Amino acid sequence: MKFILKMILSAVAVLVLAEILPGVGVDSYVSALIVAFVLAILNAVVKPILVILTLPVTVVTLGLFLLVINAAIILLADYFISGFSVSGWLWALIFSVLLSVFQSILYSILKKDKK
Repeated sequence: MKFILKMILSAVAVLVLAEILPGVGVDSYVSALIVAFVLAILNAVVKPILVILTLPVTVVTLGLFLLVINAAIILLADYFISGFSVSGWLWALIFSVLLSVFQSILYSILKKDKK
């Protein structure tokens, strides 16, 4: 149940960001749910592999290269999902940072409600 709620909250965050950012587009609510699900899968499977492969660069840049990895994950999701579009690297970077912030806020509200 917690996973489904997190997917719904992530989909809401994707919809809000698609409305705010001109370089990001989502066609429908179903597309937003699919984006949330695909991003969860990519973050669980692909991201750890990329982090390990780029560890030296990440250490040299003091962790800032992780932002590039997050943007690459967003662009990969854009490639796989037809109802989701991102205009370029900069918009993917901005979207990934803001999505992380929104998800943190929404998940913290979810944890407060449980107590």
